[in-house]
Amino acid sequence: MNHLAIADYIVFFVYFIIVVGYGYWIYNRRRKAEFNTTDFFLAEGSLTWWAIGASLIASNISAEHFIGMAGSGFAMGLAISSYEWFAAATLLIVAVFFIPIYLRNHIYTMPQFLAQRYSDTVSTILAVFWLVVYVLVNLTSILYLGAIAIESLVGISFTACTIGLAVFAIFITLGGMKVIGYTDVIQVVVLIFGGLVITYLALELVAQETGATSVWGGLLSLRQKADGHFHMFLPKGHPHYEELPGMALVTGGMWLNNLYYWGCNQYIVQRALGADLKTARTGILFAAFLKLMIPLIVVIPGIAAYVLYQSGPFHAAMTDAAGVVKPDHAYPVLMNLLPVGMKGLAFAALTAAIVASLASKCNSISTIFTLDLYRKYVDKNASERKLVSVGRWGIIVSFAIAIGLAPLLRSLDQVYQYIQEYTNFITPGIFAIFLLGFFWKRATNRAALTVAILTLPLSILLKFWPAVMGMIGVEADSIPFLHRTTWVFCIDILLMIIISLTDPASHEADESIIVDKQMFRVTPSFVVGSVGIFSILAVLYTVFW
Repeated sequence: MNHLAIADYIVFFVYFIIVVGYGYWIYNRRRKAEFNTTDFFLAEGSLTWWAIGASLIASNISAEHFIGMAGSGFAMGLAISSYEWFAAATLLIVAVFFIPIYLRNHIYTMPQFLAQRYSDTVSTILAVFWLVVYVLVNLTSILYLGAIAIESLVGISFTACTIGLAVFAIFITLGGMKVIGYTDVIQVVVLIFGGLVITYLALELVAQETGATSVWGGLLSLRQKADGHFHMFLPKGHPHYEELPGMALVTGGMWLNNLYYWGCNQYIVQRALGADLKTARTGILFAAFLKLMIPLIVVIPGIAAYVLYQSGPFHAAMTDAAGVVKPDHAYPVLMNLLPVGMKGLAFAALTAAIVASLASKCNSISTIFTLDLYRKYVDKNASERKLVSVGRWGIIVSFAIAIGLAPLLRSLDQVYQYIQEYTNFITPGIFAIFLLGFFWKRATNRAALTVAILTLPLSILLKFWPAVMGMIGVEADSIPFLHRTTWVFCIDILLMIIISLTDPASHEADESIIVDKQMFRVTPSFVVGSVGIFSILAVLYTVFW
């Protein structure tokens, strides 16, 4: 069993005390947030651009990246980085075209936008979808991955790990969005610095194993020993084509996945909804730059673990009792090789990523439940104090459910792929509804309602397409989930257009959402930053295509 030394515990507890102490100080500076829903859920006007950018990354980066994406790096290589590098480009699109619409129309939650643009029925259906996915997929998977990593690193039982992480996150979440936003700055610094330490160690181990004389030499050896792991485009026939089909980078699947996640996702967009447009855009630009470096701290260690597994040192550590290779063991195995003190830093970095992401997701669960369901259907006249109280109870109940479900994920191989695939069951429909709601005034409530209802069964149909066709005696290949996302999105868009054009309600353009061209103008500094990001991406995809 693995354990931390006293020095490791000291490092970890220093981190813990700093985060909790800073969060408590932030909370006490503005105690009115306790009884004000706008402050509690959005921290309106309180977050700076650097806090917004850091909070976006902290909300996104969690155990599914450190453990799940490193596992995918071990299994399929650098191609999994497309989720991160496409995200950098997507964030710029969201900053220019989506955020201005939300801010100009005073949108605080995604269901609120749907209610304002379409109807309460569409809003409620998708609010329930979001709550189910956030709790059963996102919150549960983060707790699970975080718990197995800490269990491996420290030797604490899986159950104790899930409860400990939940309690830590609850302390931060109960303080509201302002506390989450500013503590996220510390969390991001810790997770990036700690992540770079793991990368350095991994490359140093590869250098020792291959006879290289430096960490840079270890990186070059990594490319030489695992050349097949350094290609972004996975052609048909590749062992991992189903998880990441090459043409999805071009035909839309990856774009759709990212545009939905960064532009129509409550726990992400919520970070910017309490700021002015310039601050929000600058924060998103900062987040896009940070996104570019995430593969360096999560994917490269996974590829290094693959090389060390192939050459022998990691062979036993990467297999279970039955001899089955477990890619998600890659990051915990590397963490356990850190020297005293550094292991405590890595522990703090992993915990920072987990807790920050748990807090942000649960805050958004609480926001949607309280503002879009409870206030609308249970108590329309609830006071500010009562709504904040309901939101806090929602946080506690959500964590209780996730703790109960987390052990059920032990049977999965690559949990990161589980997260991506099952959230994409509803992604194309929601994005279609938002996209036409933003930019096509004739899109009607009937069209949105139809797509909201049909998207899930349509996604399930395509998921089991070979079995469905087999029932009528026709042989068919399975459809990679990113291609399914594209197909479902195209069908949804076509349905919305046809239904809207045949709906009498479309004869009058909807004016409930204000959109004008002036909203999309950007500053010269934003243009310069955007050009820099797209240039870096062009180089990366040219070198590693």
